[in-house]
Amino acid sequence: MTHLKIPKDRIGAIIGPKGQTKKFIEEKSSSQLNIDSENGSVEIIQGDDPVGTLRAIETIKAIGRGFNPEKTIPMLDDDLLMLEVIDLSKYASTNKEMTRLKGRIIGKGGKTREIAENLIGVKISIYGKTVSFIGYPEQIQIMRTAIEMLIEGANHGPVYSFLEKKHKELMQAQLDSY
Repeated sequence: MTHLKIPKDRIGAIIGPKGQTKKFIEEKSSSQLNIDSENGSVEIIQGDDPVGTLRAIETIKAIGRGFNPEKTIPMLDDDLLMLEVIDLSKYASTNKEMTRLKGRIIGKGGKTREIAENLIGVKISIYGKTVSFIGYPEQIQIMRTAIEMLIEGANHGPVYSFLEKKHKELMQAQLDSY
């Protein structure tokens, strides 16, 4: 049995319309979810499939970090998809700094996030004091580096160049695997 603390404003997303999201996660993972919307706790009771339960935990964490449940559903089927959460409060000591960091990661009109999602194939969520992404291990590694570059103040141009270079490497690796 696992307990997760989820922001209260994300509990509704875990439950979903008429409880459909909760039911879907339970069916896919063979786990049982007990949700306390008063204090934002989710209890995950393991069913027949221990890996399914682990996938349910990751999926619920992702929804809790601001992802649309639809974007997290593939995590229930693919053991290699991972959630990475970077706590921006480690890098920003004031609200103003936090806003600036989040703005750099999102980019003007969402451009930086869109470029990263399209080139690397990850899903990104900026929520509260965190930036999170869902992807495969090599994608997670690339995104962690790109986010760190932005946090450390790199201009967007070199970050985009880095992402384009890594995109080509990922495409080449895919071709080589055939």
